[in-house]
Amino acid sequence: MENEAEIDRLPMDLLAHIFVMINSFTDLAQASCVCRKWKHGVKRSMGRRENLSFAGWKMDDDSTARLVRHAYSLKELDISRGRWACHITDNGLHEISKAKCIGNLTSISLWGMTGITDEGVVRLISKANSLQHLNIGGTFITDESLFVIAESCPQLKSIVLWSCRHVTGNGLLILVNKCRKLESINVWGTRVSMDCFISLLTISPALQIKPRGLLLDVGNAPLLPLA
Repeated sequence: MENEAEIDRLPMDLLAHIFVMINSFTDLAQASCVCRKWKHGVKRSMGRRENLSFAGWKMDDDSTARLVRHAYSLKELDISRGRWACHITDNGLHEISKAKCIGNLTSISLWGMTGITDEGVVRLISKANSLQHLNIGGTFITDESLFVIAESCPQLKSIVLWSCRHVTGNGLLILVNKCRKLESINVWGTRVSMDCFISLLTISPALQIKPRGLLLDVGNAPLLPLA
């Protein structure tokens, strides 16, 4: 048509490729309301995304789960708490866990999500069998989550447990025992004894325990026989 806009003449695949470059969920929502073609283009673009970050966006359970369900190729999911705070609860994690992409995720960040508990984390992580990197720092998870991570994530390479004050040495020992590919663990702010860290290095001598200053303390501690 003579009055048709140039962008409306683009093939659907090319239109979807353009929408993949847009990181603003507000802009994508507005674009999907322009016309039926754009709505399909936005939906198709979600299916091509390999990473999604909701950090800094004001999201809720329904909107987050809906976007993740459309992201069939997703590899990295970031639901960290931002300045506006993602209002994600255990119900949201439950709905997200139903997405087809969860089993293919290699990275998940739930940093600072104080509205979630072991219940939601367990539902999500139990299906993330390809997970390599996990950040659950600043949450109120307990050893219950660590036990499920240990059983469900054999490929895990790094985990952030920053200020997870309800995690104990027992949970860490089981995690390191089961996840033999684990290379790095951040335990800043946890209430775990020095003896536990020595035990972790006994199980996995190459394990990087962060912060680095803690490693120096462990290195200077006498290595006593383990019971």
